[in-house]
Amino acid sequence: MRVLGIDPGTATLGWGVIDHQGSTTRAVDYGAITTPPEVAENRRLEMLYEGLTKLCQTFQPEAAAVEKLYFGQNSRTAMIVGQARGIVLLVLAQHRVAYVEMSPAEVKQAVTGYGRAEKRQVQLMVQRLLGLRDYPSPDDAADALAIAICGAENLRFQKSSGVF
Repeated sequence: MRVLGIDPGTATLGWGVIDHQGSTTRAVDYGAITTPPEVAENRRLEMLYEGLTKLCQTFQPEAAAVEKLYFGQNSRTAMIVGQARGIVLLVLAQHRVAYVEMSPAEVKQAVTGYGRAEKRQVQLMVQRLLGLRDYPSPDDAADALAIAICGAENLRFQKSSGVF
């Protein structure tokens, strides 16, 4: 199963594509879509849309995993990330890609065994789980790969239960 992991953001949207079959998981590709801060907000969203559309066309994922919106102290940031998530969900719907959502704590728990793991611990485990030579970079791409790994396991469970 090919899974696209997405760490939503307007300035930087991390993405990672993995192939997952049984107990074998391998990285296909990963990176980030970045938008310049000086560009108008509507154009930045359009850039995300175009980039995600190209990813779906290029990699043709069977499923996707998207990080749930984390509501911290800054409601403005949450609103901006929410707009990026809306673009993500729109593109997935247009390409008929089923998706699962999970919280940052669920992703950390699945990848490191500890729901409050530090970012560096997540990167190290993603590197090890996928057999990568180096830490995945940028951080947003490493997060997206972790999301894809967690999502693949979640989807495998749903598939075996007849939900997916």
